[in-house]
Amino acid sequence: MAGRFLEEFRLKIKTIADNTRRSLPLRRPMVQMSLTLILVTASFAQSSDGGPRQSESGQSISAQTTQAPAQEPTSEGEKSHRILWVIPNYRAVGAGTRLPALSFGGKLKLATEDSFDYSSLLVAGFMAGTSQAKNQTPEFHQGGAGYARYFWHSFADQAVGNYLTEFIVPYATHEDPRYYTRSHGGVVKRTGYAISRLFVTRTDSGGEAFNFSEIAGNGASAGISGLYYPSQERTWTKTGQKWATQVGVDGIFNVMKEFWPDIRQHIFHK
Repeated sequence: MAGRFLEEFRLKIKTIADNTRRSLPLRRPMVQMSLTLILVTASFAQSSDGGPRQSESGQSISAQTTQAPAQEPTSEGEKSHRILWVIPNYRAVGAGTRLPALSFGGKLKLATEDSFDYSSLLVAGFMAGTSQAKNQTPEFHQGGAGYARYFWHSFADQAVGNYLTEFIVPYATHEDPRYYTRSHGGVVKRTGYAISRLFVTRTDSGGEAFNFSEIAGNGASAGISGLYYPSQERTWTKTGQKWATQVGVDGIFNVMKEFWPDIRQHIFHK
């Protein structure tokens, strides 16, 4: 029953995205591009499914997630929920930790925690202030009203990106959106590992695969932002810049997640 519900949900996502993409006006090609990315990842996941996948013990992944509640990032091996007590860190998992695959609800909860935790508001506020100082979107103007526009746009960018990269795309492609730290080796090796996680991720079955969630998810998020940004911000160049910026920011966060446990231990003695 649960498997049938999940399959119907995935097909519904694909159908809605397909219909929306056909009905959108051509003057918003960025939104069309983002929905196309979602369709590609959903189609990839559907074509690669050959029935329930098997874990190392021979039990199907779908059976595992239905028989036992999926462990959330509050289980063993979890890192602190915030980096520097501000930046959300719900996705980090300790090196060598083996966790069950996240269920549909587990991925949804992860994206929601990252999007609506109070620290997310602080991050959105910081990003809004930085963007306003650079006059990044002149149409928003300056002053308090301008900052409010920057703030809600930054919050929307953050939330849309989180739900796409941590819930919708990972569910469609059976990827694990959590970040598994390396926690050993030199600084250069660990930094390289953190950056490589932008392109390589774990799957629900424990293997490794190309990180569609990060690349396609952020690309779709950048395209969807054309729905609520001024028309001057909907060019291919602007959308590509948002895409590259978000992937780059996630790379910086990966490095912070990798080394934050060491900083807590050696500097703050926790």
